[in-house]
Order: sequence, then structure tokens, then C-alpha cells
Amino acid sequence: MNTREIVDKLWNLCNVLRDDGVTYQQYVTELTYLLFLKMMKETGQEDKLPKAYRWDVLEGKTDTERFEHYRIMLVELGTRGKRQVREIFANATSFIRKPSTLTTLVRAIDEVDWYSAKEEGMGDLYEGLLEKNAGEKKSGAGQYFTPRVLIDSMVRLMKPQLGEVIQDPAAGTGGFLIAAKHWLKAEHDDFDLPEADYNRYRNSTFYGMELVQDTHRLAMMNLMLHDIESDGETTGIRLGDSLSSAGQDLPPADLILTNPPFGTKKGGGLLSRDDFTYPTSNKQLAFLQHIYRGLKPGGRAAVVLPDNVLFESNTGAEIRRDLMNKCELHTILRLPTGIFYAQGVKTNVLFFTRGKRDSGSTKEVWVYDLRANMPSFGKTTPLKAEHFADFEKAFGKDPYGKSKRTDQGEEGRFRRFSREWIREKKQDSLDIAWLRDESLEDADSLPEPAVLARSALLELEGAMAELKGILAELGEDGDEAELA
Repeated sequence: MNTREIVDKLWNLCNVLRDDGVTYQQYVTELTYLLFLKMMKETGQEDKLPKAYRWDVLEGKTDTERFEHYRIMLVELGTRGKRQVREIFANATSFIRKPSTLTTLVRAIDEVDWYSAKEEGMGDLYEGLLEKNAGEKKSGAGQYFTPRVLIDSMVRLMKPQLGEVIQDPAAGTGGFLIAAKHWLKAEHDDFDLPEADYNRYRNSTFYGMELVQDTHRLAMMNLMLHDIESDGETTGIRLGDSLSSAGQDLPPADLILTNPPFGTKKGGGLLSRDDFTYPTSNKQLAFLQHIYRGLKPGGRAAVVLPDNVLFESNTGAEIRRDLMNKCELHTILRLPTGIFYAQGVKTNVLFFTRGKRDSGSTKEVWVYDLRANMPSFGKTTPLKAEHFADFEKAFGKDPYGKSKRTDQGEEGRFRRFSREWIREKKQDSLDIAWLRDESLEDADSLPEPAVLARSALLELEGAMAELKGILAELGEDGDEAELA
């Protein structure tokens, strides 16, 4: 049984919980509690748990005894024992309402081919469940779920290095940090490192922050299964708001990889970071300030941001100017539509490097248009690594964007724009497009009422997507968890 088959089997267990009124997101959280116990047994790590709250004890009880024991266990593991365990079970409550439902889940998990699961990787199995959850529209988790192929492409281009501090201030379930770890492991044999370098790699490499507790517990589980040290307080992914004073405690980074949540602060008030030069209620603009301010000199970043960050006026324009002064914004990738479930949301990846001084860092910006004349991606047309191949070739092998590129002409997807041109012709807007999109041209042949109706529909879809994002926001101030 391979990982995909195991994931499908575990995911189908969610049907068992429907009678209990459990949502998809709640199901993944509930399954995390049980999988944690089982995986501790299968990986020989049960010494992290009190003897009374291990898998065999839970499995060996009768239905009613198991039900009561399970509820007590959630409280005990969330308040006692090692920090990593406490972080996973912090404030844990069960959504299961019937003893028979819990028994069905325990038996089904016990019947999984765990030998195969261990051979293929426990972390890959768990990430498969998270991706399955994001792929189910009813779960709401896919609203801003970053596609794995996009994460992997960004990591390949940024080329994480040993000794670097790698940060994701909107960590979600830890996808960017795990992908960076995979890259480092593929490029280096960490067991050959000197002891001091090995300890630094294990304990001082990966940092992040996640606002929503349920998402944070999934992240802690994910990092643990991928052998990334995280105590949730100093190392790994912390529970907190990067746009509050807690974000100022994240260490300066050599590399930031992230997909911040979309939307504005609930109630429209300003976000609470007192060190931002440009106060704003727009979360993406605030995250952008955190990112370029949080880079060490020479540090680099790749960040997913929606179109409005590129063209918003007033404070938005001031932040873009500040970014281009403090950093070399060398590349913008215009992403295709449909890769997030909010279909009307158009996104980009900004690649930049923190300059040695705070003025005049950006001389030119290369823009790659992967949006015009591309299919609308979704379940029927999945986004694949091959879709990024030409962009990665054009970007080059240098993670600082210094590789030699070839101008592809007026009709090419990759073009260079000088800082002067952006200032004079675009008034510092970075919403730059030049390709003729044939899908939009098709509308020109429609009767005028049809054209107007199509335009209105597109505007409505965009507005509904933005509203959906706002309504989906979680946490005390309404922040949406970015499930990277």
C-alpha cells in the first residue's frame, strides 16, 4: 500500500464523522490527535508520552471506557509532558460525540499498513492528508493553500543554504519550511557536519509564526514528522501574530519564503506593529513590510502576494517605493488564475534581495507573465512542475537574480523594466502586463450586452472571492490561516 492509498483510506474515514456533524477541518484536527499516538508507537518515540496515554492503552479499552479515557487524555497531554507534545494538544477538545465513532476510527487507523507508511515516510503521509483537506472545497482550507509545485519551484530558485536562518512569518502548516528542509537534505549530508554546525542546523535554521491554534497544532505535527526541531516557543513555528509585537521577536532571516493571508484587519483598524513605517489595515502590505525589514543585509525573499499589492495607491505606493529602495526587487512572476479556490484572486511571486543600503537598491525589474494565454487551473487541469520550467530557466541558477537573461522581445513572457520607467510611466505601480490575452480578446466578438454581462460576472466573482476570504478569516482579529 503506497502513501496515496493510505491517505485515501484515512481521508474516507471522514464519512464516519458526518453523523456527528464534524467538519472537514475538524476531522483533520481530530485525526491528528489519534495519528500522533499511533505514529509515536510506530516510530519508537512513545517515551515522549506518559505510559497511561499511549496507543495500546487507548486501543485496549471498551467503547465507553475508551471514549472517557480519550477525553481525559487530550487534557493531560495538552498540559503535561514535553513542550512539543503540549503544543500539539494545547486546548484540545474532541468533536466526536459517540463512543462507537471513536472505536471505528481507532480500529481503522490500526489496520493501516504502517510498515509501508514508514517506508514511504510518515511526513509525506501527513502532508498528503493536509493536501487532501485543501482539495476539498467544503473544508475551506484550500482558500489560500499554496500548491506544492509552486512551493517547490520557489525553493529551487532560492536555493536554501546550510547556516542560513529560514523564516515563514505566515507559516500555516509549515509547507515552505519543510520544502526548504528537503532541499537542504538533498544537497548536503547533515551527518557529515561538524558538531557545532549540525546543532546550528537542527536548532537555529527554521523559524515561523502561525496565528490560528488549530493550524499551529497541524504545523507542529508536520514539522515533527519531518524531523524539524520545534518547541513552539523559541525554535520552529511559534503560535502568534507576526503583525503584532510578537513578529518583532522572530530572528533576522537570510531567507524568507511565505504566502501571507489575504484580506484586511477585522473592523478596518490599523495592525498593531509599532515598528512599521507605513501603518496599514491591509495584511498583505503589512506582511510585505515585515518581510523586507526582517531580512539581513543580502538576505533574499520569495513571497506570494495578490495583485492589489502591485497597484494599490497611497500607502501601497509608499510601501512599494520603500521596498525598491531597501531591496533589489529583481523579479516578479505573474501567476496563472485558478490555482487558489478564490478564483477571482490574482497572485504573483515577488523575488527580492535586501540591499546594503536603504536607497536606490532596485535598478530594474524583470517580469515573467505566466498568466496570459494560460489555462484556468483547477481539479481538471492541475498545476504541474512543468508549467514553471520555462520560468525557472529564464530566472537562472543564481538565487539573487543575477543570472544572465535574454530579452524575449515584445511578445515574450519575460521582459525587463527599468526603475526609471516604472517611476515615470507607471507612477510606481508594479502591475505590468504587455501580452495580449486571447481569452480576453474572445470577448470582443461577443454582442455588447454579452460583453457587459461577462465583465460584470468577472467583477462579481472577484468581489465574492474577496468576501469569502474575509468571512473565512480565523483567529481573534479575523486572520485567515495560510495553509502552506
